[in-house]
Amino acid sequence: MRLITLDDIIETYTKFRQRGLPFITSKLNLNSIKRTKSAFNELDIQSANWWIIPKIHKRWNKLITGDQELEYEDFVMKKFLSNSKGLKMLSLGSGVCSHELKFAGYNNFEEIQCIDINEVLFNSAKKIAVEQKLDNIHFQIQDLYEYEFPEDYFDIVFFHASLHHFKNIDELVGKKIKNTLKNDGKLIINEFVGSNRLQFPRHQIIETNKALKLIPKSYKKRFKLNLYKNRIYGSGIIRMILADPSECVESAQIMPSIHKNYKTIYEAAYGGNLLANALKDISHHFVELDEEKEKVLNKLFEFEDEYLKNHPSDFVFGIYENDIH
Repeated sequence: MRLITLDDIIETYTKFRQRGLPFITSKLNLNSIKRTKSAFNELDIQSANWWIIPKIHKRWNKLITGDQELEYEDFVMKKFLSNSKGLKMLSLGSGVCSHELKFAGYNNFEEIQCIDINEVLFNSAKKIAVEQKLDNIHFQIQDLYEYEFPEDYFDIVFFHASLHHFKNIDELVGKKIKNTLKNDGKLIINEFVGSNRLQFPRHQIIETNKALKLIPKSYKKRFKLNLYKNRIYGSGIIRMILADPSECVESAQIMPSIHKNYKTIYEAAYGGNLLANALKDISHHFVELDEEKEKVLNKLFEFEDEYLKNHPSDFVFGIYENDIH
């Protein structure tokens, strides 16, 4: 476990440049929920993380759905839920609800209940729901740990990049969610399932630094900084807890708990073990591609694919069935 690293100092400076002093001082709040909310309370956060790269999205689509142009929501509806009607979905940690709103556009859903602690993000989602005349999606501001799960009620419980923010994973997944799902109900996740608190093992950091060497210097200048990214050191546990007490608190427990309590219907790994860390803070160079940049990304994809042959993926999409009622 790393207490503090050079990456912590760089990350703090980067956040200061990107989001200002008020964001940094918000991390000194003694209330852990308020510190968590501060990590997500802006709609248009400027960053250079791997998810801003269009080619990365196509890679995700290809690995999850088999088609680089097919998003996973449409894949789920066409392949698994096309004949289902009157569906009731619970989404926990919904944020801006972009994926839930897309599901709500299908008339298969009678009710989509979104739960989150962040009213700023929900206000944006509510506006979109009104504009699109979606009356089957509802928004509830509530701490998940105080939510009363109705028994045997939902057809689907859904997490998109939120399950890794919750603690007591085995109780949540193995008891509360199981009890709120109907018989044969589905748990659907698109999640980070790697190391707790992002305490990546040494071999992963070493291979990530090898991946960085595949990137020419001209594409290594960090977003909004006069610094070049030549290597990573990993995140320190102190900054992780200060920045967001909920971040990856029990992420490594997610897959064991799901596999223990549910039947796997569909599961697709899409990596991120090396790409997420290698491209962090330099992804802006690859939003618009020329031939050289595309070749660089292809080399990185191939390098990570080789790594994944011997290591479990940090990111997983999966559909699981509640089969023990």
